[in-house]
Amino acid sequence: MKLNEIKDNEGARKARKRVARGIGSGSGKTAGRGQKGQKSRSGVAVNGFEGGQMPIYRRLPKRGFKNPFAKEFAVVNLDTIQKAIDAGKLNAEAIDVAALMNAGIISKELDGVRLLARGAITAKAVISVNSASKAAVAAVEKAGGKVNVVA
Repeated sequence: MKLNEIKDNEGARKARKRVARGIGSGSGKTAGRGQKGQKSRSGVAVNGFEGGQMPIYRRLPKRGFKNPFAKEFAVVNLDTIQKAIDAGKLNAEAIDVAALMNAGIISKELDGVRLLARGAITAKAVISVNSASKAAVAAVEKAGGKVNVVA
């Protein structure tokens, strides 16, 4: 087999349907749109229209509220940090957002990093994050470390 002999499997690529190209094509004249009416014309979008019946998005009750100012944090747990320290990916004396990204613990910073208390930490670590739970701060301080919450 040579590079110039490579081709798709039969039926892998389907040719687009050429509509309104004469009666012999099988989809000429009305181009598969049926006869007359609003939906046979161009520039029509009737999504959500239910023929005059009250549409489902108006029949069902609305609940809740989406806070447009809510912050979305990248979450880091204590056990993840401990594993990274044990593997030599993190330096326990200076753990900050940049160090976490370099170690591959977080992929995006989002609106900041939040430290949570899942797992245990034994290393004496100094951690700088944007937010931390009380339990996480207590666990780090119990191990002899410190958590700096930066704005």
